[in-house]
Amino acid sequence: MKTLRKFILSLLLFAGIFLSITACNNGEEEANLNEDEKLVVPVEVSHVSRGNISAYYANTATLEAEQEATVVSKVRGIVNKIYVEEGDVVQEGQVIAKIEDEQYRIEAARAEATLNRLKSEYERNKQLFERNLVSAETFQNAQYEYESQKAEYELAQLNLEYTSIESPISGVVSERYVKRGNMVTSDEQVYHITDFSPLQAILHVPEHEMSKIRKGQSAQLQVDAHPGETFAGHVERISPIVDSETGTFKVTVYVDETKDLLRPGMFGRVKIVYDTRQNTRMIPKSAVISEDLSKSVYVIRDSLAFKKSIQTGYTNGLNIEVVEGLDDGETVVTIGQGSLQDSSKVNVINNL
Repeated sequence: MKTLRKFILSLLLFAGIFLSITACNNGEEEANLNEDEKLVVPVEVSHVSRGNISAYYANTATLEAEQEATVVSKVRGIVNKIYVEEGDVVQEGQVIAKIEDEQYRIEAARAEATLNRLKSEYERNKQLFERNLVSAETFQNAQYEYESQKAEYELAQLNLEYTSIESPISGVVSERYVKRGNMVTSDEQVYHITDFSPLQAILHVPEHEMSKIRKGQSAQLQVDAHPGETFAGHVERISPIVDSETGTFKVTVYVDETKDLLRPGMFGRVKIVYDTRQNTRMIPKSAVISEDLSKSVYVIRDSLAFKKSIQTGYTNGLNIEVVEGLDDGETVVTIGQGSLQDSSKVNVINNL
């Protein structure tokens, strides 16, 4: 009886041990399965492509009008007519305001009458002098008075013309300083005229960039007032000297297309393209991992990610040039690199 009981207890103990071992094995397998599932990293990818990529020098500047002029009154008087307002387009020589001219017309008429009288006296004395009937002194005095009055008449005529205030350049009225009925003095500001074509950006470029910048190079401009818009331009002038205090040289960039959106005073970012490489390998900048002085990417092969060192070149917009390390068509990880190790399993979640 005791022997039977011992046998049953031994059997139960063995069964318990077997069940424990089986449960442990199942738990380990389950943990391994879960661990394998956790190692599959979701990523987004892109392919190595070919295209043109440019290198550029970038800087900021405020847009300026190359031609602008402050119009001043050349004579004293009351403004009795205003012909243009701010925002109006004017042409060179166009009358934009009028000063009361009655006094100047009277002075011109008086100067003309005196001139005619002195001209007659001069011509009479000339004839008499040629016949030796008057002295040389008398003739010379008549000649002097006539020529002096001629200058007085021309000055009176000029002052009369100055009562019509003209625009010295073609452009747009940017400011008006006087109103109808105002008294203005000589050299007092009346208008400010701005020529919007061309607009220019003045850059002060570090001297170590001098070898890269050339006249005629293309440029691109973006302004805060019109986000998303890009305006084309070119390098118009390069100063041949370097400022010893700042270590910079002046570069003038003309804006070739304003799209009627740009105005002087706008703040912009200018890029001067100084080199372009044709049909070169490119990948998105987001794919590149920078560590100290080295750069690398994760390449996908058979659902596995492998880390590869690369050498990069120019950067332009969202893309970066790959000089060495990748072949055409290879797939690189653009999002999710932070969770990867060499030979990690991946699940590509974006459709290329």
